[in-house]
Amino acid sequence: MPVGDLLPEIVILVGAVIVVLFTAFAPQQRQDWAAGLTLVILGVASVLSLMQWQQAPGLTFSGVWALDAPAIVAKLLILLSGMVVVLLSPDWMHSDRRHGEYYALCLFTLLGVIMMASASDTMELVLGVLLSSASSYPLVAFHRAWPPALEAGMKYFLVGALTNALLTIGVVVLFGLVGDTDYQHMAEALGESGDGAPLALSIATACIVVGLSFKLAAFPAHVWMPDVAQAAPAPVAALLTVAPKVGAAVALARFVSLLPASQIWPAIVALIAVVTMTLGNLAALRQTDVRRLLGWSSVSQSGYTLMAVVVVGIAPQALRALLAFLVAYALANLAAFSVVTHLRGRTELDDYRGLACRQPLAAIVLIVAMLSLVGIPPLAGFFGKFLLFEVTIDAGYPWLAVVAAINTLVSLYYYLRVVAVMIFKTSQGETHVLGLWSRLAMLISIMLLVVASLGVEGGLAVMQSIRFAD
Repeated sequence: MPVGDLLPEIVILVGAVIVVLFTAFAPQQRQDWAAGLTLVILGVASVLSLMQWQQAPGLTFSGVWALDAPAIVAKLLILLSGMVVVLLSPDWMHSDRRHGEYYALCLFTLLGVIMMASASDTMELVLGVLLSSASSYPLVAFHRAWPPALEAGMKYFLVGALTNALLTIGVVVLFGLVGDTDYQHMAEALGESGDGAPLALSIATACIVVGLSFKLAAFPAHVWMPDVAQAAPAPVAALLTVAPKVGAAVALARFVSLLPASQIWPAIVALIAVVTMTLGNLAALRQTDVRRLLGWSSVSQSGYTLMAVVVVGIAPQALRALLAFLVAYALANLAAFSVVTHLRGRTELDDYRGLACRQPLAAIVLIVAMLSLVGIPPLAGFFGKFLLFEVTIDAGYPWLAVVAAINTLVSLYYYLRVVAVMIFKTSQGETHVLGLWSRLAMLISIMLLVVASLGVEGGLAVMQSIRFAD
């Protein structure tokens, strides 16, 4: 068992322990140093992950851990999201006496999400989901003196407890059906059994899909997302609207690629995709709270993500479309939340009146991020959605692409409403911003989004033959 295959994850784990020990003994005025330490840890893990790109796709640790391109791309995107979130955090958390441990919780959350994306065994998948969930619950309610944060944390915990139980039930049923938790052995057993146990397999699949829908913030486990986006600390909202979605999308695509083509799971996932994107967009139409609007937007984006999952075993380019869309979504959403954080978490739509005059840089970043989220060319979000539509149509699901296109038109309204308020409404007083760290995070996120938009052709060429390890 080559331990070197898990060097990025080991660095994160050991680093999280070091951060915990540091914050336990460091004085209050030195708690900010944990942010710099966390950035170093994430940077080292990112470099080690990049070094794994040249390796041939394969499985390690007795087949329970995948070292393939989807896992590495997801890992890099998760680590990048973590670095942006850590940059947003020092100014926001400075007044909290115990905020040093916040960074350790972020590292454990990221480690759990990376485990989800790399898991090639159902027990490994459950472990990743539970680790990311258990470490992110306290992050949502970190401002424990603010009732909305406590309410959001409790809703997040209750929904997570239910869906994690369903995930575990599905894994147990599947184990009883095939006699193994390893994906490779499961695929062989399911291929041999054919339709021998369709009911049991359908129950297990449904439970696992619902369990992962919690991390995706997809229907029916989506209800926590708007509350978390609105009431959690703004950097935490940025983290939980991006990182778990990336890990869960890759984990779900990896799992459904094992299932027999004759099963009804594509129809189930397609239905969930339609309900998720439609519900998210319709709910966002009536929001006057920008953070809650971004929360419902995140729900709708999960619906688009599931389009690639539906056709992952049918369309050869489904994985490439999925990862391209996740990259575009993650960068745009991080940019949007970096602006919200930089503006000290201002959340009412009226707070953004005339922002283009008062804070032109923040307004430009938010406008570009929202245009990318809706899918306006030549931004990365357009190419991500275009690839999703292309593979969905090629795989024989044109009706799903039509529904997604209609939902995209609907989303145009609420994104442009925020843009119109910033540009055309009269300014209302002075706007106070957070600090240098949040400004730096905002600049980095928008630069990454612009670079991704300009370099989309090269990125797609790199991911041309991307596939899961056998």
